[in-house]
Amino acid sequence: MSRSTDRTTRNRLGVAPDAGAWCTIGKIPEPPAQVHEAAGAGRLRPAPLRPLGVLGAVLVAPLMPIAMLFSLLASGEEALKRLLSSAQDRERARAADLDAEQRGRAVVEHGLDKTFDGDWTGAAGQFLLRWYGHSSHHQRFVLLSQGRVLLAAPPRRVSVRREDRMRVVAELAATEAVVEDPLNGVHESDKLRIRFSDGSWLTLTTEEWRSDLHQYLTRHAPSGEAGEAGA
Repeated sequence: MSRSTDRTTRNRLGVAPDAGAWCTIGKIPEPPAQVHEAAGAGRLRPAPLRPLGVLGAVLVAPLMPIAMLFSLLASGEEALKRLLSSAQDRERARAADLDAEQRGRAVVEHGLDKTFDGDWTGAAGQFLLRWYGHSSHHQRFVLLSQGRVLLAAPPRRVSVRREDRMRVVAELAATEAVVEDPLNGVHESDKLRIRFSDGSWLTLTTEEWRSDLHQYLTRHAPSGEAGEAGA
């Protein structure tokens, strides 16, 4: 976590964080109607972009073909480098490709390609049903502090100054849930999981690869076990 983010968290939320990172969740599946109604029939999607955000998207859109062109050129350059590289470099490239393939399989094996475990009656499913009721913003700043899991966000979706507007929208005690990295010690990724005490879970995708949360969990992981915090 950067110093500015740490300072904002302390000043804005009054929390001394052990670690934190901006995260998103996958698309929430359509729940059974009765389950949704029993949970208050809250929104299941983030709010659409506000006018300022839409304007930004419109201004950026004309630049996308240029960005795609640069991406294609970069891919071509990478392919050429591989063609002209030494046997040792090609071996390293093959190893990197194999690691990416194995990481992809591990993500699927652990269910990290899914938004949650699928049980709407579980704690994770019930928490998801209220996710965008807490805040219509599409991201959450997930914090670990003194054994708790805190989720902060602006009250409504914003396109700028998200940190300056965020507040705690949900809090989970250590007895309720932990954050864990199922791939810890095996593969680096942008995936984490909130696992609830009943065994249900939901997947988080961090904004940064190997985020501050990943690094914290790695430092505090018991030998041979997936890292977790708040246990």
